[in-house]
Amino acid sequence: MSQGFRQSQALLHTWSGLLLGWVLFLVFVAGTIAFGREALNRWMRPELPRVEQPLRALDGAQRFLEAKVPDAKSWFITMANARSPGAALFWQPQPKPGEPRGRGRGGRGRRDTQALIDANGQVSTARDTRGGEFFYRFHFDLHYMPVIWARWLVGLATMMMLVAILSGIVTHKKIFRDFFTLRRGKGQRSWLDGHNATAVLALPFHLMITYTGLVTLMALLMPWAVVANYADETGFSKTVFPQAEAVERTGVAAPMVRLTDVVRDAERRLGGPAGYVEVAEAGDRAQRISVTRAAASMLNTRPPRVTYDGTTGALIWQSPPPGAAAVTAGAMIGLHAGRFADPVTRWIYFLGGVAGSLMVASGLVMWTVKRREKLPDPTRPYLGFRVVERLNIAFIAGFPLGTAAMLWANRLLPAGMADRAAWEVHWLFIVWGAAAVAGFIQTPKRAWAWQLAATGLMLVMLPLFNMVATRVGLPATLMSGDWALASIDAVLLLFGIGYLAVARRVSRYRPKATRRRESRVAAKIAPRRVALEPAA
Repeated sequence: MSQGFRQSQALLHTWSGLLLGWVLFLVFVAGTIAFGREALNRWMRPELPRVEQPLRALDGAQRFLEAKVPDAKSWFITMANARSPGAALFWQPQPKPGEPRGRGRGGRGRRDTQALIDANGQVSTARDTRGGEFFYRFHFDLHYMPVIWARWLVGLATMMMLVAILSGIVTHKKIFRDFFTLRRGKGQRSWLDGHNATAVLALPFHLMITYTGLVTLMALLMPWAVVANYADETGFSKTVFPQAEAVERTGVAAPMVRLTDVVRDAERRLGGPAGYVEVAEAGDRAQRISVTRAAASMLNTRPPRVTYDGTTGALIWQSPPPGAAAVTAGAMIGLHAGRFADPVTRWIYFLGGVAGSLMVASGLVMWTVKRREKLPDPTRPYLGFRVVERLNIAFIAGFPLGTAAMLWANRLLPAGMADRAAWEVHWLFIVWGAAAVAGFIQTPKRAWAWQLAATGLMLVMLPLFNMVATRVGLPATLMSGDWALASIDAVLLLFGIGYLAVARRVSRYRPKATRRRESRVAAKIAPRRVALEPAA
């Protein structure tokens, strides 16, 4: 603080952005990809037809579940739509004798308790994949670690991101003027110009996405309001997520009404398309059908729901109007997720995410560029500097390379391979880990160049491979008007070309010849020493 308020904010900006900057980069990149997760879900299952009639898929889902698990404790159906690959199904079998209630065999995460119904109402035989859902979960749950730890880590990184943004606004008093300045080939000055441009270009988006990201984790990061006002989490859940009373199984079999008829009535009452259908105690006289409005049809991510008698189809419960606090929290989360967005708004979100990723990456690189110029001998940096420099390579170049490897694994792994979806993800981390090790072994310039070039080549080749090996290549999707799939290939192509261009520039870069700092300092001091020496 002795150097002034702005200088102190500059120090805060630097270290709040650096300490967890690599986690922030992962969160921004994965979150940006997740804005197109539904299209990516379809792209990673090229065998599936496009959904034209969502209720046809719902009919197929009911037929499948009635044949597969007619007496299940619960069914959960995600409604198909034009952007999704189909209707996703999960079910919970009845518990075995002596097993705790509510914990049927398998659980929702097991492959033997889930399925996908395609646009024709048939069980999908498409390749098993996590699709875009992996990137959505990864951007706040990470991977290979307990979820609660991951969310605390992401929450802390997000708080530091908010501090970095606010302190950056204070630090750069000419930030808006600098946005229109981009000096090329000027070393540290060029990196600062690029960092400022990507920061200011989407500054409202960065502030919104960071703050609302914290709101999504507010119950974890600041649980005191819940603890102070509710005896346990059950009361909080009933208030925020109201639902009809649970029913007991009677043991008397009864046929179920058509789900499509129930959904049509529910959509009329809810004022929008259905997003989820849940059935409790299927095949029993006490069965209940609950329909929730699609979160993508409204800003609030806590949409209303209605519940029907599954035997007669009569409406028995409707969610009460939410309070102001619930609406505010739901709208904040809706702003962060962007599910409500139309195609134009979705592209704005995507471009804002790209700008955020570049902002974080350029800030991390700028730290090394700025400090290398101040080193006594730039060719022999100290250990801490070398670690940061190599970590920049591992995350900024290595993670995109691993992501490209995952997309190629989706295309090349055998369709019937056991644990295929898991191995797609494993290949991301295998290639990423190899790239990180190579970055520590090779010289920085060589590591940057080949990893960026490899990423660009893999991304460019993917649309070409699709044209040859699948029926959903870029020409076919453009001709059929399937803009969701066409946009995935087009983005891969553009980013691939961009990575190749950056790799070419890195490989051709020749730093200006610099002398050691001590030599420059000695050269300035020498004349003064001569002047002070007495004459002979």
